[in-house]
Amino acid sequence: MYTESDLVRIAKRENNTKRSYLVVNKFQGKHIPTAPSKALAMFGELAELVRQAYPNEKLFFIGFAETATAIGAAVSSYFDAVYMQTTRELVPKADYLFFSEEHSHATEQKLVKDELAGIVSSVDRIIFIEDEVTTGNTILNIIQILEREYPAIKKYSVASLLNGMTQASLTAYEKKGIALHYLVKTDHSGYAQTADQFRGDGQYIAVNSSNVESKNIFHHQIKAYQNARRAVKTRDYEAHVDEFCACVLNQIDLTGKSSILVLGTEEFMYPALRLGQKLENSGKEVKCHATTRSPIAVSSEREYPLHVRYELRSLYDENRVTFLYDIGNYDSVIVVTDAAYFEKTGIHTLINALCIQNSEIHVIRWC
Repeated sequence: MYTESDLVRIAKRENNTKRSYLVVNKFQGKHIPTAPSKALAMFGELAELVRQAYPNEKLFFIGFAETATAIGAAVSSYFDAVYMQTTRELVPKADYLFFSEEHSHATEQKLVKDELAGIVSSVDRIIFIEDEVTTGNTILNIIQILEREYPAIKKYSVASLLNGMTQASLTAYEKKGIALHYLVKTDHSGYAQTADQFRGDGQYIAVNSSNVESKNIFHHQIKAYQNARRAVKTRDYEAHVDEFCACVLNQIDLTGKSSILVLGTEEFMYPALRLGQKLENSGKEVKCHATTRSPIAVSSEREYPLHVRYELRSLYDENRVTFLYDIGNYDSVIVVTDAAYFEKTGIHTLINALCIQNSEIHVIRWC
């Protein structure tokens, strides 16, 4: 059982006139480094709510990029079902359904539609997975598109870690027959005021893109990639992730390394958490988090959730600015990515940021 004080930290959004605050979940493993066991246990609690609600239905799970991709994959792993995530990346040879995320700094979302017709004809319900639902408008946008494209689907639900919907929004969902499941109900009425009180005087580091030559930076490539931006059977995807983790552990010698950071990149979070979990189970002290598109203010205040921000270039598109928060010092850092081809500027900025406090870095590309 979780409470609002367990999960919710309020941060300031930067340059976002639509919403001045951001709800940061300290156990989610996205912005704040967290133990993978804590993140996956929380996701398991959400999966249990879904299991109790739909014990006999064939389910299709959709996780929202970028922050809910790991939640969606983790929740769906408890079911013999189908999973896919939305994306803002380009998927080779794909056709898309487009929809908007209204309060976000990066509004365009896409859902690969290539296999959707076959999937929706064989499932009873689509369940959208989110970290937080505030107005519910984004999900209503995509449901409207799906209803138009695939009228055979009649049942929709939403499962989220947090739900901050107003009574009016809850009533609108009830009238449409869309069920809501969540771990914690939140009240956003004071969040903007809380965010405005923080100074935003943390450390802002724009990382350079010069190439770092070091004998302690290692690059690895793992085959048998499965892309959850396309529909995947949950059992197959879990098996592929397990195989990926096993290959990583066979390639990397962590003997004598007790503290490990496993870092995901943008939408690619779930395999990093699973790898972190396996390392944790072997007795390592592990933290996980990920790079992100979210430009969040940082502050020196102790009660503020984020204190140091590193400005990077994306591994997926060197013209895109991304961020990483509160890098610590570890015996070894493992970067896990599915960037098809490394953008040199992106990987160099990430390694340079990590090298400020860390000397051994492994970069793992699943392709």
